Amino acid sequence: MNIIIEIINKPEEMNFILGQSHFIKTVEDIHEMMVTFAPTAKFGLAFCEASGMRLVRFAGNDESLIELAKENALRIAAGHCFILFLGEGSFPINILTNLKTVPEVVNIFCATANPTEVVLIETDLGRGVLGVVDGFSPHGIETEADITWRKDFLRTIGYKF
Repeated sequence: MNIIIEIINKPEEMNFILGQSHFIKTVEDIHEMMVTFAPTAKFGLAFCEASGMRLVRFAGNDESLIELAKENALRIAAGHCFILFLGEGSFPINILTNLKTVPEVVNIFCATANPTEVVLIETDLGRGVLGVVDGFSPHGIETEADITWRKDFLRTIGYKF
């Protein structure tokens, strides 16, 4: 067995979601969820089929995001994982609840715009996702000033009132 680390290749500010599902229908159902719950969002999706033809299946409404998803999925190459890239102005927080209700979705490994490494295990059978390194380690504990900044920031961007 080998431990492998794959870096998610993406533009610096781009959000994505990495998850696991259990069926080829994932591609169509996540696509339908996106156009239903985020109809103006641009996205690209790729899914690593774990049996049958074992292809990287894909969908989306933006060619550059679809290509990004396909390229990353093929490098990760872990059975039944999916990667969903979101276009400018789209954020995981706006779709995560609905994504989690897609019947095939088993697990969400991360939803982030941070630099990300996917930690994989490779055996004779194939690859699986052990986890992710999402961003950087903290520098310390927040202060009262940091708490004030956090609360103000969330209200400024409209996530709290």
